[in-house]
Amino acid sequence: MADINNSTPQGRSGSKNIRCNKKSTRVDMTPMVDLGFLLITFFMLTTTLAQPKTMQLLMPRNDGPAMPLSDKKALTVILGPDGRIAWYEGMGDDPAAPPMVNYTSFANHNGIRDIIIRKKAAVYQHTKKNDLMVLIKADKQARYENVVDIMDEMLINQVDRYAIMDISSREEGYFQ
Repeated sequence: MADINNSTPQGRSGSKNIRCNKKSTRVDMTPMVDLGFLLITFFMLTTTLAQPKTMQLLMPRNDGPAMPLSDKKALTVILGPDGRIAWYEGMGDDPAAPPMVNYTSFANHNGIRDIIIRKKAAVYQHTKKNDLMVLIKADKQARYENVVDIMDEMLINQVDRYAIMDISSREEGYFQ
């Protein structure tokens, strides 16, 4: 482990002027290195690595008819090219009464976040529950980044119920 060198220095073996006998020490670091590697191996094998983070996906049930959604509880958001957003209240599936389409963007002031907040407050005032349902539809020319941004808005505004749906041919014409 550790050795003490008892040999006298060269050339002074017969000298009488030596006051004290200094001994040199040498520490063997091999056991310390072994211990270090054992500790590294132990912590590598016993630690839990970062778990992959996935988003929970809720699929609709197939065992019965679809539950109707009131137009007062629905907000349809259509993502278009160049970060443009078309939106209207309700589902817009009644051909006799087409929806009134409005346009906005992801801007901080008067953007989609303000629209979601207003609609969520209106639904809460009407039903006394957080029953807002946001229908997200993306145009073929919409960027993936915009889909992620609108899902972030759902998380920021604590919208629990939203769905990504296919866009209809009529809704594709909103960005022409």
